[in-house]
Amino acid sequence: MTAPDASRRDLVAAALAAALAAPLRPALAAAGDPAPIPPDRPVRIAMLVYPGLTALDLVGPQTFLAGLAPGSLHLVGAEPGPVTSDTGLVLVATHGFATCPADLDVLFVPGGDGTPAQMGDAALLAFLRDRAARAGWIASVCTGSLILGAAGLLRGYRATSHWSVRDAVLPLLGARPLAERVVFDRDRVTAAGVSAGLDLGLALAARLRGDTFARTAQLVAEYAPAPPFRAGTPAEAGPATVRAAEAILAPLVTGAEAAARR
Repeated sequence: MTAPDASRRDLVAAALAAALAAPLRPALAAAGDPAPIPPDRPVRIAMLVYPGLTALDLVGPQTFLAGLAPGSLHLVGAEPGPVTSDTGLVLVATHGFATCPADLDVLFVPGGDGTPAQMGDAALLAFLRDRAARAGWIASVCTGSLILGAAGLLRGYRATSHWSVRDAVLPLLGARPLAERVVFDRDRVTAAGVSAGLDLGLALAARLRGDTFARTAQLVAEYAPAPPFRAGTPAEAGPATVRAAEAILAPLVTGAEAAARR
């Protein structure tokens, strides 16, 4: 029986322990992938936080990747301290750009309403270029790919983003847009809007530590999507719902396109 004071992290770690001991056989691995991380050391991960990010863009992948990175998953902002998301949820940056570890296995960027401002932030873009030069995987969810693109990190790569900006903005940044949930291209991995971050987290975990780990993490999270509506893509949602969504997203789309053109 589990001790009553055991934390959720302890429960997840216990559930995944057997998976860590399993042979590393990532069925999803492809030629050109970075080398798998040795099972005897934690994965080194930096996840960017900035004002106006979408919390689920970050928290979804973090849920599946945290078990790989005990003590080595860092939330990185311009400076350490609280950062407010685009829905008002406050996250805490554990490191600033200057103190983020130099060598990373995963460099991750979320999207959000704050994306256009970050696309023009010279310090942030310089940080991403510096860490990406040595990172194993460079990843994003939603409009985080636009921030990677603004840093010059998607030029010549296939990538995805939120449907509202994917086809219009990614090409301005030198990327080839694909209408897919998760896109791997060599050491880059990008996910579509918000909820696709959960899929990215599992797919990336499989490449980092094998399919058994990822499957176990999925079961621990009981990730078995069954949404109450089939309205998660423009094709499924229908014209009226698309128009309503476009009205909400218009400032983000206009700002991102202007930032990309600059």
